[in-house]
Amino acid sequence: MAAADELLDTGSLTLLELALAEDIGSGDITTRATIPAERQATGRLLVKGAGVLSGMPVVRAVYARVDARVVVEQLVADGAALAPGTIVATLAGPARALLTGERVALNFLQRLSGVATVTAAYVAAVAGTRARIIDTRKTTPGLRVLQKQAIRDGGGHNHRLGLADGVLIKDNHLAAIGGAERVTRAIRAAREAAPHTLKIEVEVTTLAELDEALAAGADIILLDNMDPPLLAQAVRQTQGRALL
Repeated sequence: MAAADELLDTGSLTLLELALAEDIGSGDITTRATIPAERQATGRLLVKGAGVLSGMPVVRAVYARVDARVVVEQLVADGAALAPGTIVATLAGPARALLTGERVALNFLQRLSGVATVTAAYVAAVAGTRARIIDTRKTTPGLRVLQKQAIRDGGGHNHRLGLADGVLIKDNHLAAIGGAERVTRAIRAAREAAPHTLKIEVEVTTLAELDEALAAGADIILLDNMDPPLLAQAVRQTQGRALL
């Protein structure tokens, strides 16, 4: 069990335990009734569509908890591009355990591989440019660490893991501050309060706010919901003075 657990954080392991409890409850009635306890079996994780693999550490951790006798042999690395028909892993052990853990293992694997697959499509779209695809905190509750790993498996990069990991002054912060020069005041307050190792990022929605953020010394500026022409103008206006 340790080998699988070493790749997962405490929160992800707790979520995994909850997922198994949710699905199995007091026991897998169907499998217990129809499959002899001594029956051994093998299984394959077969890909039915093109994509990018992510989540195999979770699969191993699931089966380590359902029955430590199950052997999961991963044949394809997380982050690999997959073609339909690819076998990514084989499983061997008690048939009851293989059947009982199947749905939870696949739920995690499918969702995380889906995140990696969509990320890879965006990464491919900006290939040859200086743009990098990064994620947000808009993750499925409880799945953040796993989904952010899936972003990396898809070739993307991580932004903040949580609110404690960086300064990002968003539009709602600015609305709560209110008044004139709220962008400037927010940046100055953050600069005074935050550790010197943290960069200051601010979200802007207009070119006027962009100019104010640049003048106030923002390190990173998030251009929020701008259409392509306005976005292009914002890039020209910034002239490399901040990361966009």
